[in-house]
Amino acid sequence: MTEEPVLFEARGAVALLTLNRPAALNSFTRAMHQALWAALDRAEADEAVRALVITGAGRGFCAGADLAEFDFTPGPDLVARADPGPVIEQAFNPTVRRLQRLRMPTIAAVNGVAAGAGASLAMTCDIAIAAPQASFIQAFSKIGLIPDAGGSWFLVERLGLARALALAMTGDKLPATQARDWGLIWDVAEDPLAAALALAERLAQMPTKALVATRALLREAGTRTLDAQLDAERDMQSALGRTHDYIEGVMAFREKRSPNFKGA
Repeated sequence: MTEEPVLFEARGAVALLTLNRPAALNSFTRAMHQALWAALDRAEADEAVRALVITGAGRGFCAGADLAEFDFTPGPDLVARADPGPVIEQAFNPTVRRLQRLRMPTIAAVNGVAAGAGASLAMTCDIAIAAPQASFIQAFSKIGLIPDAGGSWFLVERLGLARALALAMTGDKLPATQARDWGLIWDVAEDPLAAALALAERLAQMPTKALVATRALLREAGTRTLDAQLDAERDMQSALGRTHDYIEGVMAFREKRSPNFKGA
């Protein structure tokens, strides 16, 4: 029986998703995308789950797209069969959009190499923690392509144009500690999974709707003027002002006790 390409484990308020094709460095097939979507559905359907961690099985986090899925058999329709556009449109882009819309915060535990769209996957998560031996590689230029799965956007957002261009053009490896120092990821830890799970447990006890609203505001800030962002902040604060967690947070502060957030 074939091993599941994505493993799901509920740990109380935290869901752990493990990319599970270690022999292929967890590179993505279409079936793996579908399995990831099913796991995300499962996490969202469980009301107890309020944070999510994604990691990789074996020695790698994710090596991007599995090029074995592309048909390079010689023939008159080779160009059409080898076109990466359809798999980007039908698999990678929906995965990025889905993670960005998830109702809970997400953390990537980058246990090893994150290459190509695998690096994009780590950046798509709200927070990334990597092992000291992990690395991030924009491998696209080595095969005549450009960063995808949001990579061209995330790189500029995180690093600025100069560093983004150099990494994308050269395809050079970015070690985890340098990725942290440059702002590509949040932190480096000897055991990134344990660190990610501990942080996820912490976030799961916090006001979930406010965390997700914070994600949306910060992600979209670069597309708005200051005036527009001020309006967006006002509208979001007003919406959050009608939540249980806002009332609970203020009451707990006034009563000098720990709040009991419900994510509602």
